Amino acid sequence: MTEEERRRIVPVYVVVPPRTLLLDIAGPMEVLRRANLEQAAVRFSITYIGPSADILSSTGLGLTGINPLPADLPDGTLVVVSGAVDEPLGAIIDTRNTDAPLETEIVEWLRRSVRPGIRLATICSGALLAARAGLLEGHECTTHYSLLADLTRFAPTARVRENRLYVEDGERLTSAGVTAGIDLMLAVIARDVSHATALAVARNLVIYLRRAGADPQLSPWLEGRNHIHPAIHRAQDAVGSDPSRDWSLETLAQVAATSPRNLSRLFNEHAGMSVIDYVNRMRIALARELVVGSRLDMESVAERAGFSSARQFRRAWRRLHDASPARVRVGKV
Repeated sequence: MTEEERRRIVPVYVVVPPRTLLLDIAGPMEVLRRANLEQAAVRFSITYIGPSADILSSTGLGLTGINPLPADLPDGTLVVVSGAVDEPLGAIIDTRNTDAPLETEIVEWLRRSVRPGIRLATICSGALLAARAGLLEGHECTTHYSLLADLTRFAPTARVRENRLYVEDGERLTSAGVTAGIDLMLAVIARDVSHATALAVARNLVIYLRRAGADPQLSPWLEGRNHIHPAIHRAQDAVGSDPSRDWSLETLAQVAATSPRNLSRLFNEHAGMSVIDYVNRMRIALARELVVGSRLDMESVAERAGFSSARQFRRAWRRLHDASPARVRVGKV
């Protein structure tokens, strides 16, 4: 079997409505493009679809070659619905009334096509099309702050959340719009591929990995990574790849190609913690995986995570967790 055959393919169908907000498509799809380049295990196969082969985008740029709305979708598809604007840049006439039948065609297609096993992701006002199709009823969701009242009107039983970058509720993924679509797609990458790939994509695009309001905290593997300093990233990548190694300040300074004193300063400034704090957080993240995913005794967990003793391990654990490793293992927290 070739590498291409072993690769998991995720079909992505991007719905392009009339007057589409170009960044709603370009941002999230650039995230997927970079994810395809960063790793080989998962490939996102992107198809642009809509009720019209040619549309005028928000910036006045014409988009062409858009495929027709398909009769059916394969299992495991991710459908992404872009938002739209009222007035594209440079538009001479208001086309909202003449575009209404095309939007209705999208709504009817969504109603027919989105079934269990297919994820639906909406960007900005794309949530209103999904709501009109009845696909957000009973779900937590969000949209651009200026459209929250409309979303509540179109989906009266939905739990509409405000002040959120994005909301994930089962197979329904909604975002606040525009650049928040990038945050949503990074969350998809973290779930479908890995946190490391999402982080690599964010760094390449020179953006932060952000948390969405009341959503769960980012993985501990991503803590202290909301910066773009290359020297700190080099040190953090090294620790993340082997937390149990004896990482002295001097060793990490060599990895980062800077002096120990400067590395210490940079860590506090950009990561918001000391070097030793970061190393211990990565070791505790590894230890937690061992506690939950194995039956190793705590001495063995401590050794494999890089601690000199079970006592040192428990001391570091207590700084980050209220519950003991034993309580975490039995699932009481």
